[in-house]
Order: sequence, then C-alpha cells, then structure tokens
Amino acid sequence: MVDYPKTYLVLTYGCQMNEHDSEVLAGLLESTGYIPAGSTETADIVIINTCCVRKTAENKVYSLLGRLRRLKAANPAMIIGIGGCMAQQEGMAARIRQYFPYVDLVFGTYNLHILPELIERVLEKREPVQEVWTESLALKEDLPVKRKEGIRAWVSIMYGCNNFCSYCIVPYVRGRERSRQPEAVLDEVEKISRLGYKEIVLLGQNVNSYGKDLNNGIDFAGLLGEMENIKGVERIRYMTSHPRDFTGRLIETIAASSKVCEHFHLPVQAGSDRVLKKMNRGYTRDEYLSLIKKIKKLIPNATITTDIMVGFPGEQEKDFNDTIDLVNQVRFDSSFTFIYNVRPGTPAAKMEGQVSEAVKRERIQALIELQNRISLEKNEAEKDQIQEVLIEGENKKVLGHLFGRTRGNKAVFFPGRKSFIGETVRVKIIEAHLVRLMGEMVN
Repeated sequence: MVDYPKTYLVLTYGCQMNEHDSEVLAGLLESTGYIPAGSTETADIVIINTCCVRKTAENKVYSLLGRLRRLKAANPAMIIGIGGCMAQQEGMAARIRQYFPYVDLVFGTYNLHILPELIERVLEKREPVQEVWTESLALKEDLPVKRKEGIRAWVSIMYGCNNFCSYCIVPYVRGRERSRQPEAVLDEVEKISRLGYKEIVLLGQNVNSYGKDLNNGIDFAGLLGEMENIKGVERIRYMTSHPRDFTGRLIETIAASSKVCEHFHLPVQAGSDRVLKKMNRGYTRDEYLSLIKKIKKLIPNATITTDIMVGFPGEQEKDFNDTIDLVNQVRFDSSFTFIYNVRPGTPAAKMEGQVSEAVKRERIQALIELQNRISLEKNEAEKDQIQEVLIEGENKKVLGHLFGRTRGNKAVFFPGRKSFIGETVRVKIIEAHLVRLMGEMVN
C-alpha cells in the first residue's frame, strides 16, 4: 500500500475493549507497511480511538484535535483519523467534520477492520472519507494484532451489550451482543500462550452473557473450564461482569480453577433499589448482597471491587445513604467512584430530578473517604501474609525494585532482580498503603 515505510500512532481513550481495538488497528496498519511513530510530531498518520461513556473522554478528544490542527497545518500530508465509540454516535461524524474539517477520516466501531481500505481512499482521492456503519456484519476473525510487550494479553470474547442501562450509551455505539465461537477464542489463547504471555484478560461488555447467542450449549463458565487445560497460561482474568448474570455455576467454576484469579469486579452502581430500578440494572440490593455472600462463602480470600455512581437523576439523600450502607456491608477492596453526567441519547438524560453539581461533589467526597478508609484497612490485613505475585516489570521510581500483582489484582512492590520479570514468586507483605502493598520475596 505504501512505497516506503511511513509511520503511525494510535491514541486510545476509554476502556480495555478500546485498548484491544487499538491493538487491532495497530496490527492492521503494520500489515500494510506502516511502522510505529514515537510521537504525533513524527507520525504520518494519527488514529484516535475514542470513548463516549463520559463527557470527560469526549473533551479530551476535542482538546487533542485542537493541538493536532497545528501539526496538520505544518504537514498537510499527515492523515488524522477518528474511530471508536464517539465516532459511532448518531450525528457525531458530521459534527466532527463541521468543527474539525482538517480531520481526514471518520469510522465507527463496526468497520474498524477496513481501516487500510479507508486510508487508501483518503490517499487516492485526497479528500476526507467518512464511513460509519450502522450495524455489524459477521464477526471478523484472524485480524492482525500488534500486542503490547509484557506478560498480559487482551482477548475479546464478545462484542456489544443487551443490558440497556438507562445511563449508558454503549449498546447504541457497540451494538447488540455477539459472541465469538469458542474454538476461535481458544485458538487465539493458545497462540498467545506460545508467544510467552502468562496472563490472559478476557474482554466483553458483559462477559457473563457469553454464549447466549450461540445456541451451542457453552456459556462463560464452560469457556473458562476449557481454558484450564491450555499450557503456558498461568492466570485468567475477565472484564466486565454484570451482577445480574453472575451464576452459581460460574462461582463454582472459578473456585475450582487453578488459573482463573479470585478477583471479582462487580459494578453495583447504587445501593438503593429505587435508583437501581431507574438505572435498569436488573437486580435488587438484596440480590447483589446475596451474590457477594455466595462468593465469600466459596472463595473466602476473594478480592471484590466495584463501580459506584453518585448523583443519578432523582437520587435522594436516603438513596445515597443506602449506597453508603451497602459499601459498609460489603467492604469492597476498592471502588471506581464517579459522578453521573448526562449522555445524550440515553433515557436517563431526559429524566426529571437531575441532581445539582454541588450535591454530587458532596456525596462523591463522602463516598471516596469511606472507601479509602476501607481499602486501607483491607490492605493492612494483608500484612505478614505470603502472596503469589506475577512480576510485571521494574519499579521505575526505586532502583532495584520490581512490581507485580497478586491473584486478587493488588499491586505489590519489592526488591528483586530484573531477570525475575515474568516469573511468579512468593512475596511476604510487610507494609500496606492505600493503593499498593510493599513486600519481600521469600523462598
């Protein structure tokens, strides 16, 4: 496609699904002759893989486009492309073209696999190309992937979402749930294991729904069971899980597994039944607490984390207090807490009772303070314990120190030689902090 090596840069905003999509975009570019660039200043093509789940992600893209305008003026041959969820939103492609006319290419989540073809059209016509498909065709397998170096690799097992939470734009920009065939997933994991990756992270908007559309009898628990026999893979993680579909069979499968990590990320979003119903989450407070109880019974050492939203339309003081009470009951190891913001095109955007920004800030601060206290207490309880840690790399801030993660996904820093990177070692925890543990290797 290119007569001499040209350079590319893929910039990513958003979730791990976007991170993996960017690996595919990089693989597609390299398969057509492009080589990685060190910066936007040296790139012949810049692809921005976008997110639209929160307004802050969109604002970052707008800010970046503003900075790229100067580079485009200095180098008109440079190609600027925008893809991902933000570009997939209805009317967004036209808006980008209106406000950022120097953008050369706009594509969506459904047609990222034809990126080389789209770039070819830009080069041939020397004019902007906009192509955002409104629906997905058959899933494309065997796309080239330029994976990041390290010990961890992402594997998408499904795409899309059927949950339609009232605040979420994802089903509208990622489409309905589409599961990959289990044979394709297992084949990819086997290939990755032969490349030396020790940890596999399975991706989906709701991995617990895996297989529902295949009608072949395999579900997510069954897929995890099949992966148990793949040599070379030491750890299996997954994201994201929806509490509604987290079955007892799945808990039992994880409890019996030697590879699936005992880390459960279960976004509760709110502790009030009234708010959960308005969110269309599909479970009640008691059902969520019952699920946590089952997990702790079968896997006492489980690490449990969550997402919590503050300030959902109509959230009253009592509703927020219910959330605080739930956090006190469950005692999450950590929480990703955030303030609700309006996403145009979602039912919640039109709901009455929008909470004031001042109240949102007050509530999020109270929630963060509570969670930080619990997180520190949970980490302090790890002191003097010996944990299995997969070493990911060097601690850039402390010479002669390494870092890795426990099976519960907690970061641990400790002295050690660089040659240990990629190995699984036993580490005694000697010090606890809010977001990290300190330790020393033991024989």
